[in-house]
Amino acid sequence: MRDLPLPTMPLSDLRPAAPRRSLHPRSSPAEPAGHDKARFEVVWARDDDEVRQAQQLRYVVFADEMGARLSVPRGSPPGHDIDMFDAYCEHLLVRAAGTADQAGPVIGTYRVLTPAAARRVGGLYSETEFDLTRLRPLRAKMVELGRSCVHPEWRSGGAILALWGALAEFMVRNELDTMIGCASVSMRDGGHVAASLWEQLRQTHLAPIERQVRPRLPLPVEELRRDLNVEAPALIKGYLRCGAKVLGPPAWDPDFNTADLPMLMRIADLPSRYRKHFLGL
Repeated sequence: MRDLPLPTMPLSDLRPAAPRRSLHPRSSPAEPAGHDKARFEVVWARDDDEVRQAQQLRYVVFADEMGARLSVPRGSPPGHDIDMFDAYCEHLLVRAAGTADQAGPVIGTYRVLTPAAARRVGGLYSETEFDLTRLRPLRAKMVELGRSCVHPEWRSGGAILALWGALAEFMVRNELDTMIGCASVSMRDGGHVAASLWEQLRQTHLAPIERQVRPRLPLPVEELRRDLNVEAPALIKGYLRCGAKVLGPPAWDPDFNTADLPMLMRIADLPSRYRKHFLGL
């Protein structure tokens, strides 16, 4: 999700915000599809320098590739996607193979805002886009996933699956059970694809009323075409296969020029094949 785009982290809840260090550091070597001889690893960011590398990748994807108008704090280094939530989040990285002397480049990332960190920063990023009042009963064990992206040359599937595996393991280890985030759909066509996708998903994957949320700046779906035969983006399809639900109609994010669907996944709803794949259960 930009912010479940999707689906990250060792537990900042149990430690002060600094120094940046994972409670449960872990590396998971894996083989990316389409890169037979290349390898990559999944690691938690251990310091600010590694977080900066994730922010640089986010800038490449969101600003350079997608054309987002990023508002960064004053004094931020150029070429970085930075916001006020980053300092409170844990950052999950996928690195391409490096050498004995130098780590490989960051080619994928997610960030996670844990329940305690959300209390410290004063809320969730998603709350800037949605009224999450109905999710209050879940918040003690709910993390927010955000800023997920993978470098264009590594989007064959292996990197995102490795990220998801690390996320699932983190959730179980730290006795957390719910993930929330915003899955983004491009508005380059004016929003008709996003409106049509919402029309499809509301009939097949809408959460029950007690978990539904409302957008603060709604996408005007009533003014858009909703009858297009569209296919969900790969990331959203992956979330749905893992048992995710759509929590309500999309919000419009004018800075990123996207329609953002609020989505929620629970570990208990993972289909058995994914529990086995990600958790070995």
